[in-house]
Amino acid sequence: MSSEQSFKIMRDGSITTPKGFKACGLHCGIKKSMRYDIGSIVCEVPANAAAVYTLNKIQAAPIGVTKNSLQVEGKLQAVVANSGNANACTGKQGNQDALTMRSETAKLLGLPEHHVAVASTGVIGECLPMEKVIEGIKKLPESISDGGGNDFGQSILTTDLTEKNICVEVEVNGKKAYISGAAKGSGMIHPNMATMLGFITTDVNIEHTQLQSLLNEVTDESFNMITVDGDTSTNDMVLVMASGLVDNVTLDPSHPDWFAFKAAFQHVAEILAKEIARDGEGATKLVEVEVVGAETDEDARKAVKTIIGSSLVKSAIFGADANWGRIIAAVGRADIPVDPDTIDIRLGKIEMMVQSTPIPFDEHQAEFYLKKANEIHIHVNLNIGNGYAKGWGCDLTYEYVRINAAYRT
Repeated sequence: MSSEQSFKIMRDGSITTPKGFKACGLHCGIKKSMRYDIGSIVCEVPANAAAVYTLNKIQAAPIGVTKNSLQVEGKLQAVVANSGNANACTGKQGNQDALTMRSETAKLLGLPEHHVAVASTGVIGECLPMEKVIEGIKKLPESISDGGGNDFGQSILTTDLTEKNICVEVEVNGKKAYISGAAKGSGMIHPNMATMLGFITTDVNIEHTQLQSLLNEVTDESFNMITVDGDTSTNDMVLVMASGLVDNVTLDPSHPDWFAFKAAFQHVAEILAKEIARDGEGATKLVEVEVVGAETDEDARKAVKTIIGSSLVKSAIFGADANWGRIIAAVGRADIPVDPDTIDIRLGKIEMMVQSTPIPFDEHQAEFYLKKANEIHIHVNLNIGNGYAKGWGCDLTYEYVRINAAYRT
């Protein structure tokens, strides 16, 4: 591990790498295809847990059930998740179905109901086929294993093209500890959570309140800094479970290894967020926007979100059109303080504007960059303060329209 990076990326790690965790994924029949559509993460012990949820005022039934579970002790020992059906806007039946998923999972695993979280993702407005779901839940105990992390990752996918997994090793109190994550998300993605589910496991010993505080802080700089299409879903949730089985002293900001752990945790969240943006429905490019020189970090975040969420900016990137006018127009409508005479804009290494004055640049070079690079970087300096933020999105393509024009068919 270098002094610059206090953690090590584990290429073969998964959500089950931290001590005490097992997982599984299988097909129960929610999806018409034979793709996995139900899965579970299980911890050997009650794990200190934390979660953040969608800010959409219309929230799916599993959100309320998981909130209820965490409010009892701040601990969880299992998560049951399904894809293919969001169990959102399904009324009293939907609430009962989410409770049934929790109670059946708890019964089969021999756990208190409040130690089980529930997550769902998929089509809104359709009730779950509960006979199939219950049959799937009955198969979970025999399917859960140390090697089930990848199967779980598959079980939560909807329109995703790829699984999203990350695992890092960090030293705490002289012992190796691990932080792992699995996520899904491709469309209906916008800051303040999105149609995304994120699950993070770790074996460090960290209290519920400290874990919740850390998750809140990190989410604002990772999951809440991505957008695909400007839509905030009804089902978004990021859930963290800490088993404490690495047997280190309780970790908090006063511990000398806190900042190494926090950096590793931040990396896991950021990688998952970027992979969601990269896998945006129909996307061909990951787009990273960096704004510096704002009055405050919050202003910089607003500018990033406005740029990365602009349909005109996203369309220009897809079309390999270096149209910086769309970028500065997005900055101007971000509802933050700006000086119209001090803005710098750069596309990759190509300067396009300095002190709000257009700079001649090679159009062919810019077009080549936009066509050939897998990751597009937009840098904006407002030159009025020290505020900084970075966020991620993707281009807007014909394929995005095709996918969402026929989502239910």
